[in-house]
Amino acid sequence: MTGLVIVGHGTRSAAGVDQFAALVERVRRRGDVGDVEGGFIELSRPPLTDAVGALVARGHRALVALPLVLTAAGHGKGDIPAAMAREQERHPGLSYRYGRPLGPHPLLHDALEERIDAALAGAVQADTVDRAGTWVALIGRGSTDPDANAEVAKVARLLWEGRGYAGVEPGFVSLASPSVPAVLERLRRLGARRIVVAPYFLFAGVLPDRIVAQSAEFAAAHPDLDVRVAEVIGDCDALADLVRERYAEALGGDIRMNCDTCAYRVLMPGFADKVGRPQRPHDHPDDPVGHHHHHGHDHGHAHDHGSVAVVGGGPGPDDLITVRGKALLDAADVVVVDRLAPQGLLAGLRPDVLVVDAAKVPRGPSMAQEAINAALVSHARAGRRVVRLKGGDPYVFGRGHEEVQACTAAGVPVTVVPGVSSAIAAPALAGVPVTHRGVAHDVTVVSGHLPPGHPDSLVDWAALARARGTVVLLMAVDTIAKIASVLIEHGRAPETPVLAVQDAGQADQRSVPARLDEIGAVATREDIRPPAVFVLGPVVALSTTGPTV
Repeated sequence: MTGLVIVGHGTRSAAGVDQFAALVERVRRRGDVGDVEGGFIELSRPPLTDAVGALVARGHRALVALPLVLTAAGHGKGDIPAAMAREQERHPGLSYRYGRPLGPHPLLHDALEERIDAALAGAVQADTVDRAGTWVALIGRGSTDPDANAEVAKVARLLWEGRGYAGVEPGFVSLASPSVPAVLERLRRLGARRIVVAPYFLFAGVLPDRIVAQSAEFAAAHPDLDVRVAEVIGDCDALADLVRERYAEALGGDIRMNCDTCAYRVLMPGFADKVGRPQRPHDHPDDPVGHHHHHGHDHGHAHDHGSVAVVGGGPGPDDLITVRGKALLDAADVVVVDRLAPQGLLAGLRPDVLVVDAAKVPRGPSMAQEAINAALVSHARAGRRVVRLKGGDPYVFGRGHEEVQACTAAGVPVTVVPGVSSAIAAPALAGVPVTHRGVAHDVTVVSGHLPPGHPDSLVDWAALARARGTVVLLMAVDTIAKIASVLIEHGRAPETPVLAVQDAGQADQRSVPARLDEIGAVATREDIRPPAVFVLGPVVALSTTGPTV
């Protein structure tokens, strides 16, 4: 018969590992599933590679790999298949059929019902009449996958239907809302006097323990409530029966996966970063491959790994961020924000989002780049979705690629979302096209942070002076006089029109025109301050808005 490898994520809980092993042994004792092994992709022993290796050593070349997970989230959709692909590389000729996650399923709902009844025992008789006064808080793990969170809500509804409870409300202990205290408070306000908190978990672990602790804390603050916590599903005949059913489905090719709402295939609001994301296997500390690392995330148990998105916020107005950038921002757990990023967008973040101020104020306080890199990596490693929100485009004088390199070196998934650069937007918002047919066929964007003659400057100012097209200067408020002088010295016409655009796109945007030989004095007289962009060349004469001083 085809061998079965039962794949768990892993846990730091010894009790959870023991329950997993007991379930594998229970399935093995049934004798109708052929050969059975179980292993974890991280955190716990035995590693998946040992389980697969044992089956291969006993002659199996075709397996069923069954993800022992309740919902189809990142581990079931990506991490476990990636780990199995690595096993296929190790064992040429090995094939496998992949089973679907366990839930939702009536066997699980019945098991939950039994755990709730056991929690009620001693307080009330767990029959239909007494259930009418009992509310249930069904608490799932929580995920960055909306499809998985929605399944928990579906299970809550199915658990309510026909069982006579006063109501069943879903909640989550990590990564998603509402939290355990929030669900309990909602039920209290709905008039609940008896609540059973039902962990939607297979085995013991850090997160189920956290559910118990948070429930006890809430109960202590509300002594008028009867709050009880049910046991996890655990090793039982119902779970073994469901494993056997999923095994038979996989053998028969009957895998009824729902891909219509999968965030890795379909653009879901707030989860744009997941579409098409490559899936990589975990490194188990006992698996001799690659650079091993033992995850130390603070939620300690099953989790979705964090990621970083370096997002260009555009030139300043809130509505000039890209659709993809806004979707990532809406889904973020942590936002590390620049001074020039659209500050109005922060007001629309969820209340629980952590905002890290990474401002670099000219001649003022600033957060070191190394500290910014470290913050991105540490928050992502803690399982959080991090958005590095920058002004303009992150790759146009934004040091965005340094942050990408830091994340890549740390093994943190990172993506870049381009933004509308102020180099193009500021002139446009002032009515100046940086190119125009018959006027300018080239545009050069230059950092004016370092003045001409500075030993660290990489700009060929003489070549720039000989060019005929448009020049856009960023970060040049303090150096514009020196830059203009050097450009004129090397051949640029003194009468070349220049436009200074300050606070582009904001209500107080202003445009100050001048000749190239006058722009230094004009900028000082008009008190031009950052953020400001200087555009020079014949296109300035095409401005449709006129000066605003």
